[in-house]
Amino acid sequence: MAAASGALLAGVNAGRAAEGEVIPIGAGVPLTGWAAADGIEFKRAAEMARDEINAMGGILGRPIEVFFEDTKNQGADNIIPAMQRLIDRHNVHAIINGYNTGAVCAEYDTIADAGIIYIHHNTDIVHHQVVGGDPERYFGIFMGDPAEYWYGEGLLTFLNNLKASGDWAPDNNKIAIITGSQNYSVVIADAIREKAAEYGWDISLYETVVVPISEWGPTLAKLRADPPAVIAVTHWVPQDLAQFMLQFTPNPTNSLVYMQYGPSLSAFREIAGENANGVLYSTVIASLRDEKGEAFNTAYRDRFGADSSPLTGAQVYDSLHYYALMAAIAGGTGGPGEFEQNQKIADRLRSMIYRGVMGTTRFFIPEQAGIPYPDATNDPSMGMPHQFLQHQDYTKEAELIAPDPYVSAPFKMPPWMAS
Repeated sequence: MAAASGALLAGVNAGRAAEGEVIPIGAGVPLTGWAAADGIEFKRAAEMARDEINAMGGILGRPIEVFFEDTKNQGADNIIPAMQRLIDRHNVHAIINGYNTGAVCAEYDTIADAGIIYIHHNTDIVHHQVVGGDPERYFGIFMGDPAEYWYGEGLLTFLNNLKASGDWAPDNNKIAIITGSQNYSVVIADAIREKAAEYGWDISLYETVVVPISEWGPTLAKLRADPPAVIAVTHWVPQDLAQFMLQFTPNPTNSLVYMQYGPSLSAFREIAGENANGVLYSTVIASLRDEKGEAFNTAYRDRFGADSSPLTGAQVYDSLHYYALMAAIAGGTGGPGEFEQNQKIADRLRSMIYRGVMGTTRFFIPEQAGIPYPDATNDPSMGMPHQFLQHQDYTKEAELIAPDPYVSAPFKMPPWMAS
């Protein structure tokens, strides 16, 4: 955070640690269950942001404290009670967390009834429909990243740009799509399928697999029978994706392999090993490789260890920082039932352009969801970068290969493909 931001947060206490009445902030995160590896990073990032904010004077002199509730295996039956406990037990003024899946906005009414701010990263197009459909009721609910829909069309743009650059000459114009049954994966898969012809692509295979999945033989047989230029796997669990690569590379097709989000997690590289090299993936919720992002990455690993994942924690880190800034501008925070004060904070969030470690956060209005660059704006200073990355050396973090101006390395042909 810049010195000017610190002064704004601290108000008259700039330069002094916060020491007033504590402001409770909540986080509903998966500390146990299948997503616990991510949940641990969400918790770490919240604690790191908390300590930085408090060291700069808190929010107008008041320190914040973060209370965590476990959303376990997620879904509405776990997420809604976790949110309710944060409100009832801890009287939180805001709930700020990473992603939770499966509730499909069902927790929104719990938040709306309390009238507090809620910033999440569920990457769910249904958020647009719910908040955009009744912005007055859901005034305090923000999705801190773009909806998953943009991953589909964004991939098609990326592929066409890769062809146009001359870095890749596909054998054909076929894309094979493999999706799990989860709504997140299906929305991305459908977006690719629905827009493919518009971008000059044909869909040669659209297959839904039952997940979790470790045996990819039947799917691979179909791919080998009709090799596509691109294999797009929109299922995202890293262990499953690593098994795909372990079974694909011994007898590969001459295809780019794109996978959704899962390769960003360390478990993918640990299981796939050298078979990870060449895999493409994208995300909108990861720290960048620029000066600001790398400073955060270094500080995060120094605090939590070399095996920690700042790319995952970045979403919560940025969100807690910009909530604190907007609350300070609005004159302070508001607890449950303090609708008027929280509406002031929401107004500030709606007009905000915040440059954090993930790039620029700015919200669609009235949907209150992150705007992606370059998918929805041509200006990198006005949208969150839709990052395309490639594993080029599985012993290291992936390289950011698009979009400009954030690129850290050029695209490399995967080792299984003909040169």
